[in-house]
Amino acid sequence: MAVVEGAELAKHSSRHSCWLAIHGEVWDATDFLEQHPGGANLILKLAGKDASDEYELFHNPELVRDTLGSSARKGTINISTIPKMDRKPEPESEVKNSPPLSSMISVNDFEKVAEKTMTPTALAYVSSGADDEISMKENAKTYRKIFLRGRILRKVGRVDCSTTILGHPSALPIYTSPVGLAKLVHPSGECAIAAAVGKEGCIQVVNTVSSIPIENIMDARVSKNQIIFWQLYADKDLEKSKAFIKRVGRAGVAAIWLTVDSPVVGNRERDERSKSVVDQIEEKLDEVVETTQSVGIARANTGFINADLDWDMIDWLRKTTKLPIVIKGIQSVEDAVAAFNHKVDGIVLSNHGGRSQDTAQPPLLTLLEIDRYAPQILGKHMQIFVDGGIRRGTDIIKALALGATAVGIGRPVLYSMSGGYGEYGIRRMIQILRNELQTNMAFVGASNVGEIERNMINTRKLERMMVGSVKL
Repeated sequence: MAVVEGAELAKHSSRHSCWLAIHGEVWDATDFLEQHPGGANLILKLAGKDASDEYELFHNPELVRDTLGSSARKGTINISTIPKMDRKPEPESEVKNSPPLSSMISVNDFEKVAEKTMTPTALAYVSSGADDEISMKENAKTYRKIFLRGRILRKVGRVDCSTTILGHPSALPIYTSPVGLAKLVHPSGECAIAAAVGKEGCIQVVNTVSSIPIENIMDARVSKNQIIFWQLYADKDLEKSKAFIKRVGRAGVAAIWLTVDSPVVGNRERDERSKSVVDQIEEKLDEVVETTQSVGIARANTGFINADLDWDMIDWLRKTTKLPIVIKGIQSVEDAVAAFNHKVDGIVLSNHGGRSQDTAQPPLLTLLEIDRYAPQILGKHMQIFVDGGIRRGTDIIKALALGATAVGIGRPVLYSMSGGYGEYGIRRMIQILRNELQTNMAFVGASNVGEIERNMINTRKLERMMVGSVKL
């Protein structure tokens, strides 16, 4: 294969001939420009240059080869002939400017650090919700509408927070939700999450659009016995999804979590407004005939998602894998019952963190619907998980009292990685939740999670928001 000099690479910097250097290899992306989910400008900004740093933030190493194909590979780049790019400061220098981890007292403290240390691009991607962000805000507010009813004179000198998730032991009734593009926040990305979660005895769910290959994430586990689940965005080409499911199965993941609440990408205005993925290129009028609108990170990375799924997808998954199946994105008691009847292993009550449809009802309200209208599905073959807005140990107790097995933690994972904290920040965040959970379990009179009961919560205030009737 030919060696490409920097001067030759620089010649191919237009819509008519667009080459990129990525990790030492030169790729011709000309024919892919109009197919790129985020628009041609995202690529044209880096045409004729070394795009490795920008690429690494959003994609795992194999994607360029899988997408463009071997025929688009023009050769290897002579690194010494490419101008050196400005490098971002290493996380160690960020940590010096961040508060000591010992000063992080609540999960919310990490968000304050993130607001000061994340790039505008990363912060917009992580923190944005859809439209007016009503659902995102209500996710957290609903937990404030349930009150705890403490029980006294119960032996709570030793409180055990452990539980079982899909048959696997977990030190806490929490898991890390499938957050994507973690390298936007810290260079160790999803590997930092794997290491932190493993050391705290919990379980990680890895995103389809993780910024690190699944094999590397599995290698970052603290032991081969550490459990990792994998979240699936079904591809428009299901053969690609099938290949990916086989791949993650070989890697050793323990379950498939199918996301169903985002057939299309929500209108995340903060993400869209951010110049994120690209600064608008100054178009060369003699070269650019048609401008493709730049978009936010979310749209740029999810253009492959299949919007034509139906309940037959469960049968397709069962034919494709023997792994347990969890449906992520249930937003009504009707669909929870349908999932139960399809005998899936678990469901996640979720509105995608308020990132998909704004004014979608909060997951805790959906759990209350199940408690009211379909209590028969609680505690049976299908475990119920809840995510969105959980920031306190008391939030976890409220979800468990209504019948949830465990809760997912999403944004706080990324916030706790910021400021250079990486793995250590995530561990501190989990430890804070553990301490709050233990303390408040003692207050309500539960010495283990199995003793958390429905009568330990007062839901009257939240019930006012619940739908009046359903047809099952």
